[in-house]
Amino acid sequence: MKNPFSFRTPVRKLFRLSVLGAICLFPALSPAADPTDTSAGITYYVSSSSGNDQADGHTPQTAWRTLDRVNSASLKPGDRVLFQRDNLWRGQLLPQSGADGKPVTYGAYGTGAKPILQGSVARDAANEWVQSEKNIWSTLPPTFREGAVRADLSGIKWKLHTEAGAAADFKGTDGAATDYHLACRQAGTRPNHIQLVIAPLAVNAGERLAFHFRARSSQPVIWVPAAVIKATVPYTPYGHDIGVAPRIGTEWQDFTIYLQIDRTADDARINFSLGTALPAGIELWLQPGRIFAALGSPEPLLDADVGNIIFDHGQICGVKKWQREDLRRNDDYFYDQAGRKVWLYSDSPPTTHHHSIELALKKHIIDEGGRHHVTYEDLQLRYGAAHGIGGGNTSYITVRRCDIYFIGGGHQLTRPDGKPVRFGNGIEFWNGGRHNLVEHCRLWEIYDAALTNQGNGPDSEQVDITYCHNVIWNSEYSFEYWNRPETVKTENILFEHNTCVDAGYGWGHNQRPDRNGRHLMFGFNPAITREMVIRNNIFCNATDSCLRMNNDWHTHLKLDHNLWFQPAGPLFTILRHNFTADQLEDYRTATGFDLRSVIAAPNFRNAAQRDYRLAPGSPGLKWTTGGQSCGAIFIAE
Repeated sequence: MKNPFSFRTPVRKLFRLSVLGAICLFPALSPAADPTDTSAGITYYVSSSSGNDQADGHTPQTAWRTLDRVNSASLKPGDRVLFQRDNLWRGQLLPQSGADGKPVTYGAYGTGAKPILQGSVARDAANEWVQSEKNIWSTLPPTFREGAVRADLSGIKWKLHTEAGAAADFKGTDGAATDYHLACRQAGTRPNHIQLVIAPLAVNAGERLAFHFRARSSQPVIWVPAAVIKATVPYTPYGHDIGVAPRIGTEWQDFTIYLQIDRTADDARINFSLGTALPAGIELWLQPGRIFAALGSPEPLLDADVGNIIFDHGQICGVKKWQREDLRRNDDYFYDQAGRKVWLYSDSPPTTHHHSIELALKKHIIDEGGRHHVTYEDLQLRYGAAHGIGGGNTSYITVRRCDIYFIGGGHQLTRPDGKPVRFGNGIEFWNGGRHNLVEHCRLWEIYDAALTNQGNGPDSEQVDITYCHNVIWNSEYSFEYWNRPETVKTENILFEHNTCVDAGYGWGHNQRPDRNGRHLMFGFNPAITREMVIRNNIFCNATDSCLRMNNDWHTHLKLDHNLWFQPAGPLFTILRHNFTADQLEDYRTATGFDLRSVIAAPNFRNAAQRDYRLAPGSPGLKWTTGGQSCGAIFIAE
């Protein structure tokens, strides 16, 4: 077969075992910290069943109770936060950074199943659903009442920011500080192109705020959700809008916007991104009011896109629709952003069909952006519609013995052609991931990639990231990688001794507009990429192909000593050219990949019970350097 590619180096030597690889194969065991030795860090305990946030957290008997208490604690390098096994917490963990040799650790204590951090809102009770028409049900909208006054907005400066060609005039009416006039001359093509900013504000984690103002418009307009962010660069999220988006009409009306505060800060601002909401020629008149404490709405709220509904703990998943009119079959649902509620098609009350209904919210279960020297171990992360663990600019992150499942599906963006895009990875190291390790984890039912490092921008360097001894199944991609632009680098990425099964067979595959089940998904990657090593893994069965590579950056990519199996169809897709299993030699000649790899069906010990260790006599046993088997060598609880 003629080589259809421009690859220049068909044969390369296998990359020798790196220091990170050695650490992965022989992980160090650290002794348990003494909670009375403050030089080694303090251990804090958290129990959702018996804890008390007013306690000191230093013993299981004086454990904290909530994630809010954990997130608001002032942790120091070497501190450990341990969650009680057989307990569950809903919400988002906001980790804190450690230091060299003294990571902040989030782990488990006690006996039983790993503690669960869950990113969903339950709607299991019959009174939480109301029927609006035949076969159409909805959750209840949020309700609030006002508490104490928190701030007088007439004394806080309102400003307008425009960029990228968008243009608007903004001034105080007759020079007054309490009345504003906004006239849009040129709409933006993105929301951030016109921003209304209210700053500065002091906010406290866990509080809810009611923001009052009066407004009228030259033509009706739907107001946009507010964001609460750091007033200056970097624009760290401090909170978000949780209410119903108001419609501003041509007559003066009073409006209230409700905000959930996630972080304590004295440099916050309220930000409205109006670039695509305001058409050219529209005029608005605004009168500031006050900010009150907001009380009374039940916990928790549907304050983010519902990217998945997990029925009966995964027996069925909801099918996301983009308009209420598209609800035609049982378990079809639509998230109403303006009303902060879900519409569901069900031919009888939803709770008669399902004993468990979990609405997965578009939030990272662990949001670790900008964090360093953090360890997560022995945790379960489930039912979130963004990433299980996500965030950019991270370093010295270790994820060990964690189970991550039913993740993703949230609405990421809408393309210029009007088509919505969904997302959600199990563990993602976004722009600037360095010196990170993921080992001995299990990941399944992930909308996009189980594991990934990727980025886009001048700070997108990705260096020294290791994934080893992980077991992955029913995810659209087992491992995804890309990086851009061409001026950034990716270096020393090791993917070794992982077992990857049934790519593309997850809950989201049939809902995707871009079905693309692959174990290795290498997207468009112009970055300077060196020493990416994929070896000693099992890649078994995918809906599309086990490997896809979208452009030629192969020079420093090393694939070898892997066990591949695809029962039918293409096994490898390189630059849109497919190679089947019987074209292995053509693939090797074209790429130089997998010269000592084997194509054969692995014999797992008990695949039905997700025990993907290789059984005696299976291909891939004791064939790699040092007598190691390919794939993961553990079975988790």
